[in-house]
This record gives sequence, structure tokens and C-alpha cells, in this order.
Amino acid sequence: MDEQRGVMLQCFHWYSPSDGRLWHTVARDAGALADAGFTALWLPPAYKGAGGGYDTGYGVYDMYDLGEFDQKGTVGTKYGTKGEYLAAIDAAHRANLSVYADIVLNHRMGADTSEIALATPFPRNDRTRAKGPAVEIEAFTRYVFPGRRGKYSTFTWNWWHFDAVDHDKRNPDDHDTVYLFEGKDFDNEVSGEYGNYDYLMGCDLDFGSPEVRDELTRWGRWHLDTTGVDGFRIDAVKHIPAWFFPQWLKAMCDHARKDLFSVAEFWDPDLDNLRRYIDMTAGLLSLFDVPLHFAFHTASIARADYDLRTIFDGSLVQVDPHHAVTFVANHDSQPLQALESVVEPWFKPLAYALVLLRREGYPCVFAADYEGASYRDRGNDGQQYDIEMPSFKPLLDKLLEERKTSTFGQQRDYFDHPNTIGWTFSGDASHPGSMAVLLSNGNEGTKRMETGKRDTTYVDCTGNRIGSITTDAQGFGEFHCNGASVSVWIETN
Repeated sequence: MDEQRGVMLQCFHWYSPSDGRLWHTVARDAGALADAGFTALWLPPAYKGAGGGYDTGYGVYDMYDLGEFDQKGTVGTKYGTKGEYLAAIDAAHRANLSVYADIVLNHRMGADTSEIALATPFPRNDRTRAKGPAVEIEAFTRYVFPGRRGKYSTFTWNWWHFDAVDHDKRNPDDHDTVYLFEGKDFDNEVSGEYGNYDYLMGCDLDFGSPEVRDELTRWGRWHLDTTGVDGFRIDAVKHIPAWFFPQWLKAMCDHARKDLFSVAEFWDPDLDNLRRYIDMTAGLLSLFDVPLHFAFHTASIARADYDLRTIFDGSLVQVDPHHAVTFVANHDSQPLQALESVVEPWFKPLAYALVLLRREGYPCVFAADYEGASYRDRGNDGQQYDIEMPSFKPLLDKLLEERKTSTFGQQRDYFDHPNTIGWTFSGDASHPGSMAVLLSNGNEGTKRMETGKRDTTYVDCTGNRIGSITTDAQGFGEFHCNGASVSVWIETN
């Protein structure tokens, strides 16, 4: 599958129900998702988290437990059992969908017992200046996985496999300290925030340890053999040394005997930092286009005050489309999450047109935008909120269909007005359908655009505009869209 022509679906959101049914749902819907135009599924972390049946999978406990062992109070994970997970992958493959496994290599949480060790305290917001000399702490760092009893791997984790923690059992009220274990250093080639952003949470893996690297390689090979996934979504890579991934990914591809697509989450709106990371990982990782997401977030708040001509400025897809996974929202940016950066609902149709109906980038659709979501949680202010995220499925299905059939041939851009922008596709020999897209963040918009098709009639497949438009003898048409809206004009035949 050519990722640059595909579309992936993030099959979950942070508040997906903790009913153990997600793998069933994926298996049931795989054929329909393929028919809709998706080519790949991003599945959530499938292994046991510290929170058992309620853990989203990002609080990693045991990566070998895919919902098979009685650990952390449950056999299955939030999403189902191992058998159901494998059945979901099989159903996706039978529907010709690729599957990307979400993996968290940065940390472990929910240790089985504590250990005594010497560690140097650092301020949480400054990893370059120690608070004082090394002190003895009691840290939860020993992982023996009693429920699994050595099946698949006899490796156990101890404090020397980690470089830092943020909790001392003897000083539980200190929430502002990161403890660097004696003889350890924070890993290099990581984000420069706080001086060094190696440490994020839990028990931070020491990638300088050959034992740690060997175990991650063993696990990766086991996971490929067990699941047959086609690639990875890798969490929180700005906290993992960049030099690790070319080694690890080569080992994975060699073992699978094929190329494995990998996209990493480097949550940073600074394009230069993303490009630097791509270079440091030898171009083997794609990255989510976080700068573009923040442009959507800002545009949705500013409304007509945002200059749409600049919507792609500073984005990864503009300068390196081959490595850009474009997205509108995800589980971290959704309302009430720590990285909340909401794209307002009125702008989402425009944003999805900008990622799904363009040649550049590998688009990712968010499940909460596709199916909708309803949940209740506390915000950063401590207050409870009821959140309703509307479903855009009818519109997204139309955009997905047009991506399959009408985004070929010459792409002509008309980014020449601060509130109304558009582009056209001329079609090619294999995909003869032409298309014109027009969107506005202000008043009703109109633009004369060339499709390359003379005397051809177009209708708006979104249904936002009634009637038709016919191009002239030179292949130009006067296309329209409503205010704060998008129209996708396709050939009537």
C-alpha cells in the first residue's frame, strides 16, 4: 500500500468505552471502513496497562500481556482479549487494511514491588541543575509480572534498567522532583525542553543499557510474529533518544522481511524541531504534522481574522510531504485532555477537506470525529464538564470517496484571498474525474478556477450548495461556497 495515497483511521479516542468491546467493533466494521476509503487502521496500545481494564494503554505495565493473563485486576484490557485483538487484525487484513500498532517504549508504570536505590534529585522543570547530592529513595521499579510467570519472556525490570523516576515512597508529597539514579545520565538526542526532556513519567527506560535495548528488540520481534501488524505508531518519541530508532526499526524490518510503516508522535509545533528529528532518525520515521494541527486550532478560534492563505505555512506537509501524517485532532488534543488544543466543530469540515482532498501528506481521521463521542470528565480547572463531539461521518465519507476518485492529475492552487481559498484537480487517464474545492472562513466565497475540463457541469457533493456550475470553453468555472463552509464540486457524470 502506498501510504501517500492512503488514509488511516485512528480507531479510538481517550474516552472510548472501557467495556472490552473495541476489538469486536474493529473486526465487525473492517469491511465497511475499507469500502469507505480507509486503507489502514491505527489501533490503540493492546497490552496491559497499570490501570488494568480502564487503562488506555499508555501507562505501560506488561507489553507481553495482550489481554491474556490475570494481571492488574483483569485478564482483558480496556479493548478486549488477546484472541479478540488478533481476530480484529485478521479481519482488517482480510479487508485489505494495513494495521499499525500503537507502542509506548518510553516508560513503565505499576511496578510489582519497590526497591532501594541512590538517586540525585532534579527540579521537574530543570533537568540540568541538581537540587542537591544523591539521596536514598524507595522507588517502585521492580517488575516481575507474576500473572504471566515468565511466558514469552523471563526478563524482569529493576531500577538499573531505568534512568529516572518521579516518586519516592518515603517522600510521597513531593511532586516537583525527578530522581536520576546513581551512575545514570539522562539520555541524549531528546527534546531540549527543561534542558533535557528525556524523563516524562513513570519509570523512564535507560536506552543506554544494552539489556534494555536487547529486550525491546526481542519484544518487537515477538509482537510482529504474534500479531502480523504492518507498522507502528510510536508514542512520545521526543523523550526517547533519536539514535535508537534506526537500529530498532532496521531490526524490525529485517525480522518481518518487509518495510514497516512507522509514524511517531513528536508533539511540538516547531517545524524546525520536527525536521531535525527526521534527519536524526535517518528519515525512517514519519511524524504527525503537529504544526498544521495547531494552525487548524488557531484558525477555528480566529474565524475570519485568520488568513487562510497561510494555513500551510510552517507545516511539515508543506516542506516534507513524504514524512508528514496530517491530522485534524487526536486523543491528546481532544477536549479535557492534557494537551487540549481543540479545533472548533465549525472548522472541522474545512480542515478535513484540507487534509483529505490534497495530494500531499498521509491523512489520519480521528474516530471521535468520524463516529462522534460523548463523555464527562474534569477539566484543568477541576470542574466537571459534559463533552459532546459531533459525528462528521456523512461528510467524511463523501470526502473519502472523492479522494479515491478525484484527487488525480494536475493540482492547481488558488490561495489568493485571506478568507476564501480553493484548488482543483484535472484528473488523469486512469482517474478522469476532475474536481474543484472551495472553502471560506468568512462570508460566502466565490472564485474563478480552472479544472482543465471544458463545458463540464459540476455539483457540490457535500450538499452545502444547491444547483450546478458549468465551466467555459477554456475550462474555467465560477465556483461558490457558503460562509464558514466548504464545497466540493465534482463532475455530474
